[in-house]
Amino acid sequence: MITYLKKAIKTPESDEAETREIVEKIIKAVRENGDDEILRHYSAKFKNWKGKLILSADEIEQRAKNIPETIREDLTFAYEQVYGFAMKQRESMQEFETEITPGVTLGQRLIPCDCAGCYIPGGLFAHAASAIMSIATAKAAGVPFVVACSPSHDGETINPAIMCAVSICRPDVFMMMGGAHAIAAMAYGNFTGKPADVIVGPGNRFVAEAKRQLFGKIGIDVFAGPTESLVIADKTADPYMVAIDLMSQAEHGYDSPVWLVTDSKELAETVMNEMPKVIADLPEPKVAKASWRDYGEVVLCSTREEMLEVSNDYAAEHVQVIVEDLDWWLDNLSKYGSLFLGEECTVPYGDKTTGTNHILPTNKAARYSGGLSVGKFIKVVTYQRMTRQASKRIGEVASRISRLEGMEGHARAADVRLRKYFPDEKFDFEVYDPKGER
Repeated sequence: MITYLKKAIKTPESDEAETREIVEKIIKAVRENGDDEILRHYSAKFKNWKGKLILSADEIEQRAKNIPETIREDLTFAYEQVYGFAMKQRESMQEFETEITPGVTLGQRLIPCDCAGCYIPGGLFAHAASAIMSIATAKAAGVPFVVACSPSHDGETINPAIMCAVSICRPDVFMMMGGAHAIAAMAYGNFTGKPADVIVGPGNRFVAEAKRQLFGKIGIDVFAGPTESLVIADKTADPYMVAIDLMSQAEHGYDSPVWLVTDSKELAETVMNEMPKVIADLPEPKVAKASWRDYGEVVLCSTREEMLEVSNDYAAEHVQVIVEDLDWWLDNLSKYGSLFLGEECTVPYGDKTTGTNHILPTNKAARYSGGLSVGKFIKVVTYQRMTRQASKRIGEVASRISRLEGMEGHARAADVRLRKYFPDEKFDFEVYDPKGER
C-alpha cells in the first residue's frame, strides 16, 4: 500500500505565457538586429550591464587570478573527473563497418558538431561546476569551436570561481552576458560568426524558454525545469543523513522538489522530524524551508517493489538509494537522470566532483532521455556502398517494396539499375495492385 505521509502543496510552475512572450521578443530582436547595440540593450536591462561583451583568454585569467590555489586545485580535480569520464563515454562510442549481405557495406560514423554553446548560470550561486560540466564535455566530444557565456551582476565582473573554471576548460570564446539574449546570441553566431549547433547548460525560466523556442534550429541538452531529487531509503538508512541529503537539494530553489520514498514508517517520521532542524541550521534557510514546505513529499510503501514503482513514476532527475541490496536497485530502476548508490554517494558529489554530468532531465523527461554526455555533441550518421552483384538482390526487393507502398518513382530507380547491370536477365517490374489485379 502506498501512503503519502507528506504531500506537496504546490507543483513547480511559472507564468508560462508571460515568459514565452518576453522571450519571443528577445529572440526576434537578436535575430533581426543581433549587433552590439541590441545585445547591450538587453544586457543592461536584465543585469545593469555596461561593460564588455567578450572577454579574451588573458582577461579571463586576470579575473581568476585572485582565487586561492586550493580552490584552483579543487576545480582542476573536478575538471579532470568530468573530462576523464566524458572521454570514456566517447571511447565507448564506436564507428564500424559491416556486411550483413555479401557485397553490401554498411557503416556508422561519429561526427562532432561544428560549434557548441555552453550557458553558465550566474544567479543565486556561483555555478563553477556547471562551467566544467558543459565545456569539458563538449571538448571531450571533439567539438572544434566552443562558445561559453555567463552573466555579470554589475556589468563589470563575474564571480572569480566561474572565471577560474572557465580558464581551466578553455572555451574558444567567452561572452559576458546571460539570459535569453545570450542563448539567442549563441544560436545566431553573434560576435563569432559561428552559429551554435547545440546549446547546453542550466539556467532560469527565460534561459529554458529560449532553448525551447530555438529547439529545431539548434539542438539542446534537455528541457530543463527546477532541480529535483528523490531518496529511496529503508530501515537500515541513517535518518539524519537522509534529512541532510534532502535539505542539500532543497536549497537549489524555492520550487525544487525533494522526495523520500521508504518502507519504514519509523524512518519516515524521524526524517520528517529532522528536516526543520537541518534546514534551520543553514546560514540562509529561507529557500530550503520554502522548498520543503511547498514541494517536499514523503511516500510510505509496503514493499520494495512498491518503492520501485513510485520512483519510476516520479522519473526524478537525481535518485539516491540508501538501502540493503544496492545491486537489486541498480538492476531494476530504469527512470532517472543519474543514480547514486549507497550512503557514500550523495547527490552533491555528482553535482560537483564525481565526474558524471549534473546537467540532467527533469519533469519526468528521464522516461525517455538521459543527461548531458558527449553523445549530445556527436552526430551518429550512416553510409552505404555495394557491389553491382549485390545490387541485384537489393534492387529486386527495393523495387517490390516500393510498388507495395505505391511509390512507383522509387521502384523505377531500382528497375533502371537492374536493367543496366543485368541486361540479359528478366525481372518482374509489374505495378503492384492491392486488389490483386495486375
